[in-house]
Amino acid sequence: MFDMFPEWFQVFFGSMVPWVESRYIIPYAMWEFGWSWWQAFPLAILGNMLPIPFVLLFFRFVEKFLRRFRFWTNIMDWLFERTRKRADIKIKKYEYLGLLVFVAIPLPFTGAWTGSLVAYLFNLNFSKSLLTILIGVVISATITTVLYSTSVLIWSSING
Repeated sequence: MFDMFPEWFQVFFGSMVPWVESRYIIPYAMWEFGWSWWQAFPLAILGNMLPIPFVLLFFRFVEKFLRRFRFWTNIMDWLFERTRKRADIKIKKYEYLGLLVFVAIPLPFTGAWTGSLVAYLFNLNFSKSLLTILIGVVISATITTVLYSTSVLIWSSING
């Protein structure tokens, strides 16, 4: 990834990258650095969650500033519309449970960053959203870590 930086730095900051996040950085650390899951997991979760309170608290100010520029207004309109379409029914009906499922499913365009955007767009409570997103991040990272570890075990047993 960024060979000039120490491994811990790559794991910690790589987990902050939207749509990559901890769910993909943990298997990356296991593959690329030979780390055990328990070495990568806490560092990646911490890195993944570090920006989330700031996104939840301050995104409205960022949006207000960026909307002064047509380019950013167009991007935000597109992104917000897409996010609302993907989350609308789940969030309106199930609120925090819907947010949890949205964050916990390890697919592209789900995760902590998009979950924060969903919480912002649907005006959900900060504390409940933060806890829900944390639980979703842990579930998502667990799913991908288990899938990766299982596939490595199967592959190594097949290839001796």
